[in-house]
Amino acid sequence: MQNYPAPAQALVAEMTAAAEAEPARAVAFQGAPGANSHIAVLQAVPNALPVPCFSFEDALDAVRDFRADCAVIPIENSLHGRVADMHFLLPESGLVITGEHFLHINYTLMALPGHDKITKVMSHPQALGQCRHWLRANGITPIAFPDTAGAAAAVAEAGDPHLGALAPSIAAGIYGLKSVEDNIVDSADNTTRFVLLAREGRDIAADNGPVMTTFIFEVKNIPAALYKALGGFATNGVQMTKLESYQRGASFSATEFYADIEGHPDEPHIRRALEELAFHTKWVRILGTYPRARERGFG
Repeated sequence: MQNYPAPAQALVAEMTAAAEAEPARAVAFQGAPGANSHIAVLQAVPNALPVPCFSFEDALDAVRDFRADCAVIPIENSLHGRVADMHFLLPESGLVITGEHFLHINYTLMALPGHDKITKVMSHPQALGQCRHWLRANGITPIAFPDTAGAAAAVAEAGDPHLGALAPSIAAGIYGLKSVEDNIVDSADNTTRFVLLAREGRDIAADNGPVMTTFIFEVKNIPAALYKALGGFATNGVQMTKLESYQRGASFSATEFYADIEGHPDEPHIRRALEELAFHTKWVRILGTYPRARERGFG
């Protein structure tokens, strides 16, 4: 908690204490109270006691250490792509994806009451990226901060009349700031996808409505490795909605991939595709099978 700006610390302590009293209702999120992840927790798990955590690692640790039942973590944004580090932290966490949630995102520019011309704005790098055209058009210098609501608290603490924050509108009220301009975003359909992470998966039958399956794998260091690995998904008619590559370590000799598909591993066509994937890769690890929150569009 000592890493949060002073205006956030009392509320963080209060929320943490409430969650400690009822850990079965506790849901961890990264950021200060008022962050988008806080809003996502309230929407995705209505009966939750949100637990603010300074970093993604802290949020995952809270679940592993039984201080929270699950965590709600952003994984990708429609404008700014994947959330940094999550593709590494998620597999290493040992946690399982049990759900997903989509949150429409827009930001409010907020500053001290009686502020002067805003020349600098603090926020999470994702938020700054989602508003980069607006920031450039207004000649404002972006300053990265670990989370959006924490940036609002930092502005309240700094006392700089030229400094603002980009954060959800509720953060202005929480930290005593003035809303300067609402609905700041480079695209009206700005959306962030969150995943729910728990220590154990939920039992979901293959015929229990639309589901998603997320997995990671490492290809063999041979020509056409990815083509061979993914062939079974095409021949078995499996819809793959996401495929991203990332490198682990400094060898640059093997690539790992993160993938989402529609369907359950127990379905025959999914099972055949995963068996072929396993044959053509070094390893495959399923991170979770969970209810689909939104139909993916293809056209």
